[in-house]
Amino acid sequence: MMVANDLMEVTIRHGEEELVLRRPGPASGAPVAVQPAMMHAVPMTAPAASPAPPVAAAAHDDALIRITSPMVGKFYASSSPGAAAFVKVGQEIHPDTVVCIIEAMKVFNEIKAETHGVIEKIYVANEQAVEYGQPLFGVRRP
Repeated sequence: MMVANDLMEVTIRHGEEELVLRRPGPASGAPVAVQPAMMHAVPMTAPAASPAPPVAAAAHDDALIRITSPMVGKFYASSSPGAAAFVKVGQEIHPDTVVCIIEAMKVFNEIKAETHGVIEKIYVANEQAVEYGQPLFGVRRP
């Protein structure tokens, strides 16, 4: 834009902040200088501590097949706050059974069982943050 309009310098002011852009002259190979007029320090806060997921409990049950989280996000046991859970302990599941929803980047992803069996354990609580590969359910083959 500066070259197309034959501009050597552009100054942009917004409130108390100022940004200056300079184009090098034909004889100079100097880089374009960008200088903010003011620097504002933004205080950083520590992220809220979340309860540790019960992954250790999942590791002790080697007889169960684990349905793991395919992504990082928030686990939902049902389709809406008042609705019944997709699955419960003792329920028979099939590969196309939706077992939960994981919200990632404001997108609600239905997670399917991808296996046959009976739900024996639910390792995470509703609305808990989950990591990629974290066990969500323990399934016993029929």
